[in-house]
Amino acid sequence: MTEKYRNQDFIDKVAKRIEEIRTQKGIVQEDIVDRTGFTLKQVWIMLNGKSNFTISNLEAIANALEVHPKELLDFNHASKVQAPTRKERKGK
Repeated sequence: MTEKYRNQDFIDKVAKRIEEIRTQKGIVQEDIVDRTGFTLKQVWIMLNGKSNFTISNLEAIANALEVHPKELLDFNHASKVQAPTRKERKGK
């Protein structure tokens, strides 16, 4: 059941976007450690797409990179087609 809630492609896109911003700004992983309080291992895991990190982690990284969190999600992403809602199935 966990697989349903972990979209590795999406995680990889977020990690890639973080890496792009980090590189553009000349910020090294150790700077993110200093600015967030995360360990170097935690930062490495997040930035390499090995972690399905939390919204709070995303905000902390955005703050460390001095960008709005939405900047970390600024990439092309196609939403999956979902099953009809309960209301739609009942014809209401």
